Amino acid sequence: MTVTQQRRGRKIMMTPGELDDFLATQRTCRVATVSADGAPHVSTLWFAWDGISMWLYSVVRSKRWTDLRRDPRVAIVVDTGEEYDELRGVELSGTVEFVGEIPRTGELRAELDVPETLFARKNFGLEEMPHDGRHAWMRLTPQKIVSWDFRKLAAQ
Repeated sequence: MTVTQQRRGRKIMMTPGELDDFLATQRTCRVATVSADGAPHVSTLWFAWDGISMWLYSVVRSKRWTDLRRDPRVAIVVDTGEEYDELRGVELSGTVEFVGEIPRTGELRAELDVPETLFARKNFGLEEMPHDGRHAWMRLTPQKIVSWDFRKLAAQ
């Protein structure tokens, strides 16, 4: 995993362990794509984090899917906190890869074993991934990661 050395905010950036713990426990991310006319489009998704890549399970008939098939560049934010001194988050960016059949029907795919297990446990409380024939997988192995944890400000 590549973690960008942040010029500003180094004192509040997450350590690699904090980053992994945060992404492993959060459920919802915001995915920013570029529309055909150049306009930004932001949507929410559940995700799985395997310690290296973020796995996105998207409806294949969505604007997000259409945008990413045309231009696979993406920026994703996962954040939490209500009060200023509670804010934590991560921005990941790079290029998505499409993995498995489209739409996903549950064919055996070794490369999907881990993300599907993580996703099913975290989001459905199941040991196996349910497949509805409407979704498919994208993997983002980030080229850039920026993080923040404003709770660290109290120690400064």
